[in-house]
Amino acid sequence: MTDYQSEFLHRFGGLLERARATDLPEPTAMTLATVGADGRPGARTVLLKGFDAEGFVFYTNTTSRKGRELRDNPNAALCFYWQPLSEQVHVEGRVHAVTAAEADAYFATRLRESQVGAWASHQSEPLADRAELLERVAAVRARFEDREVPRPPHWSGYRLVPERVEFWTAGEYRLHHRVAYVNEQGTWSKTLLNP
Repeated sequence: MTDYQSEFLHRFGGLLERARATDLPEPTAMTLATVGADGRPGARTVLLKGFDAEGFVFYTNTTSRKGRELRDNPNAALCFYWQPLSEQVHVEGRVHAVTAAEADAYFATRLRESQVGAWASHQSEPLADRAELLERVAAVRARFEDREVPRPPHWSGYRLVPERVEFWTAGEYRLHHRVAYVNEQGTWSKTLLNP
């Protein structure tokens, strides 16, 4: 790991720790931006489930809109905004699937009802009414009544491997502090940016 890579990971970890000490209900919440086959962007909030030198990890239904978009175009961006800290972190890079073992291990830690929901939800697909979903939930509960709920084949995780990480700190009179770390051909650099 290079010095600049180590530096931004340490800085990010410190900010996340500070965010967890606030009253934010979901300090790991981050906006995930993807691009569809038609070139139109999409954004939604997901939860960070891990980060290290390999990247930033989140989990979802792989047949959802975001899953399809990541399959067709693995370039994506994440944005963390911790308002109580006046801090923001923006991460850009390419996404790839986590290993099956990683996905299995994380799925096993989820609440049973969340595991059931992963089987029952046809995420991003049209739904006639709520009763349809609740019927599927009941069917999945019955199917796995006396045993562990395994990870569905359509549910897994993604790791965004950062190529650019920007830290933004609010400044007085909108003179914000911005620092970008950029990976070009395996070499990380650090640049101050104008607000």
